Amino acid sequence: MSFLSKCSTETVQSAAVALKAGHLVAFPTETVYGLGADAESAEAVARIYETKGRPNDHPLIVHIGSMDGISDWAGDIPEYAITLARDFWPGPLTLVVNRGERAKDFITGGQNTVGLRVPAHNIALGLIQEFIKAGGKGIAAPSANRFGAVSPTNAQAVEDELAQYLKVEDIILDGGPSLVGVESTIVDCTKETPFILRPGAVTAEMIEESTGLIALAPEQTEIRVSGSLDSHYSPKAKVVLDAIAEPGDGLIAPDQIPTPDGVIRLASPRTIEGYARDLYAALRSADTQGIDVVVVLQPGGDGLAAAIRDRLKRSAYE
Repeated sequence: MSFLSKCSTETVQSAAVALKAGHLVAFPTETVYGLGADAESAEAVARIYETKGRPNDHPLIVHIGSMDGISDWAGDIPEYAITLARDFWPGPLTLVVNRGERAKDFITGGQNTVGLRVPAHNIALGLIQEFIKAGGKGIAAPSANRFGAVSPTNAQAVEDELAQYLKVEDIILDGGPSLVGVESTIVDCTKETPFILRPGAVTAEMIEESTGLIALAPEQTEIRVSGSLDSHYSPKAKVVLDAIAEPGDGLIAPDQIPTPDGVIRLASPRTIEGYARDLYAALRSADTQGIDVVVVLQPGGDGLAAAIRDRLKRSAYE
């Protein structure tokens, strides 16, 4: 396994060649780090599942370089999906659409839909473009961590968690810390109106402003997507929400909240954006320090705050 901290044009080109040869490449995006493979290679994609310990029926998101790549992977899609892609790509938005012939069962988890995204990160976009030059069409990439664990927001976290599972030919690209810090919004675009399957930085209000359509979370859905299990994003430490921290506990709370005596402060975000950006690194820090209990005071409000609460609810689920 190679850890490449200086992502020059040459190293990104080498990573694209490695992907086309069937190897895995962990790479930065603006949300979290992804573990990438050639989305058309059943063998390479199988290694993602093996490396993550991920159930085979959990679909993967295909990362493409631009809106032009939609036709490679999708069947018929509604006009509002094109509008969302035009307004929010590159960016933290995944569109679930009816799949085309290129999207095989090993990508979709056997479903008739596929998730597509154009990431807003120069290294990720550069990798995709070089991969396309090498003959590829899309990079399948879930978060670069073991299944159910906390998503990595820097390259060191990827190495710490996955190094023992990666092969010598695999590569980790270091692009610095992720700027958003929580996974992309996932929107079901298979119906007459959009439905939010996973909240993120692209909010319901933003979707409505873009499309003129109200985007809600469905009461129930048959579509399986990443991060939809009750228990997910979980550190080894026990996560307790909106409680009083005791001596020896870790604490994640807005900066105006004082730290009680004997409590280990893990993060003091000043803004909602800072909260999202720091959350996963703080949870990982608790495990590094051997902390058994992490108390998290959740942010209020809609939009990104709701996405943060969604991740915390799943991380604290027992």
